[in-house]
Amino acid sequence: MILTVTLNTALDITYRVRSLRPHASHRVSEVAERPGGKGLNVARVLAALGHEVTVTGFAGGHTGAVLRAMLAGAPGAPADALVPVSGATRRTVAVVDERTGDTTQLNEPGPQISPAEWAAFLGRYQELLPGASAVALCGSLPPGVPVGAYAGLVRAARSAGVPVLLDTSGEPLRRGVAARPDVIKPNTEELAELTGSHEPLRATQDARRRGAHAVVASLGADGLLAVTPEGHWRAAPPAPVHGNPTGAGDSAVAGLLSGLVERLPWPDRLARAAALSAATVRAPAAGEFDHAAYTELLGRVRVTGAAGAAQAGSGPSW
Repeated sequence: MILTVTLNTALDITYRVRSLRPHASHRVSEVAERPGGKGLNVARVLAALGHEVTVTGFAGGHTGAVLRAMLAGAPGAPADALVPVSGATRRTVAVVDERTGDTTQLNEPGPQISPAEWAAFLGRYQELLPGASAVALCGSLPPGVPVGAYAGLVRAARSAGVPVLLDTSGEPLRRGVAARPDVIKPNTEELAELTGSHEPLRATQDARRRGAHAVVASLGADGLLAVTPEGHWRAAPPAPVHGNPTGAGDSAVAGLLSGLVERLPWPDRLARAAALSAATVRAPAAGEFDHAAYTELLGRVRVTGAAGAAQAGSGPSW
């Protein structure tokens, strides 16, 4: 079982408009609602790939109830181990401009988490760890959750002998990296914020020196850059993919996790992650991917680089 943690779950709402213009009224041509938050998106992609998945985190209020009902009703749904809270689960709104293909994202902050609710989650997490083959810690922290929360969750997974992937940003990422996760998956902005470097390879190497066992950086349309103990590689689709990029990074995480538990070589993990990410851009909503596009792209992703000893970091070769 793969465990995904989404402390700040969301009900994702996607609006499509003909052309998004500031200070104007718009007619929405299409509305889609999905259970969301980065870890739930990862879980839904993993389930679509045929993996057994359990989701945990927080859900509360009417929005949380809707989210859980939609999650349960999905084909091959992940197992629901979300912890109930008194506050209302947040909503995120993505507005897709059909003329340009650009997406504007509006993210609510999330419910206030009490000390008792945080303690209840920690108990649930410790109960789930022994049955997990891998853990993904994903997304932002809702108000009330300690800023060092991910660092503690990383340490707990490592103590249980479970490989852990961290995908967050800002101070939670900075503290989480110091706890030595097996993989981190920042984008270029998150990587620059963590390291102070805007040169992807230098920043990725620096992130490993700060504690991450392996670093896989999302480079947007240019694919993925990985620096691992086994070597360093770039993986990119054969051509730029146009569409809605929301959730593409989450699909890359699903590709990395599925490759990890299947013990695929790093180049194969990266090819899968890059193909899933690109196929998600062609899908209408986060947490989904275009299966035909994925199958077609998987054999055409370019993976370049070399195996060899890395300069920093140590730990098991997952």
